Amino acid sequence: MAKSNLDLVNECDSFPYYQSDPQLYLTSISTYYQLRVESHDYPLGYVLPSVAEIFRGLPNWTLDDDEPTLTLTGGQNEEERSAIVAQTCLAMKATGHFKVLEKWRNELYPVYGTNRELLFNVERCASPLFGIVSYGIHLTAYVRTKEGELKIWIPRRAKTKQTYGGMLDNAVAGGIASGESPFESLVRECAEEASLSGELVRERAKACGTVTYFYIRDQNAGGETGLLQPECQYIYDLELPEDVVPKPGDDEVEEFYLMDVNEVQEALKKAEFKPNCALVQLDFFIRHGILTSEEERDYIEIVSRLHRRLEFPTL
Repeated sequence: MAKSNLDLVNECDSFPYYQSDPQLYLTSISTYYQLRVESHDYPLGYVLPSVAEIFRGLPNWTLDDDEPTLTLTGGQNEEERSAIVAQTCLAMKATGHFKVLEKWRNELYPVYGTNRELLFNVERCASPLFGIVSYGIHLTAYVRTKEGELKIWIPRRAKTKQTYGGMLDNAVAGGIASGESPFESLVRECAEEASLSGELVRERAKACGTVTYFYIRDQNAGGETGLLQPECQYIYDLELPEDVVPKPGDDEVEEFYLMDVNEVQEALKKAEFKPNCALVQLDFFIRHGILTSEEERDYIEIVSRLHRRLEFPTL
């Protein structure tokens, strides 16, 4: 059965939404442990009870079942906290506690406080265990033909990828490492994934805000299911000349297709896109007047959900 646009939003923004069902939302958050840092009295993420239990009795961590909270008590600054988190995650990896840790990237994701201060860094693949906000960039590359038709470059993910193999994607997408600006991340990913020159990207790419959502990981994400993954994606558009053709720059992309709007819409209906990439594509359609309130009965909810206010401090 064809997916509606709201179905696509629900698939990716799958954590209960307070505005839609306050009771379900409040009931849901009561089942998780809040991740905190000592002396910072607010949540940084939600942790599954089965994950939190692994921290019970560990040095530098306190598990409070009454609150319930998981608190990093060791470390007086970002460097010390990051070292403790890294040591903990490496120990869990060595003992084989969590499948997600098997995909160790040696990439660090930042965790921010309410004043945008960097509290600590965490290994990328471990971030869903802590339920913290992660950041990425997504770029939609498109062309306008001589006849004025808008066409979009859509890559297919390599079937060998551990997550969402063979699904359709945005032209360029990737995580933002700690200390890296969104735009510099974009330039790097454009070269790696689509063989687009830094000069072209710096000249033509346009920042278009953010898309935010709160994902509950399923079997397609790889590793344990049910882990929480709130994300903030920095969105960019890139109008390419007709003679510029994106090409895979690594083994993560199988090939690129130049698809018209109808073809992309049909692929969305068939759920062929990676879930968060479907949301980015909907955002592109809204911004370019392709998806309008006159044609979409759930327009207001979709727009709201694409820019969901996350529960935790963000950059």
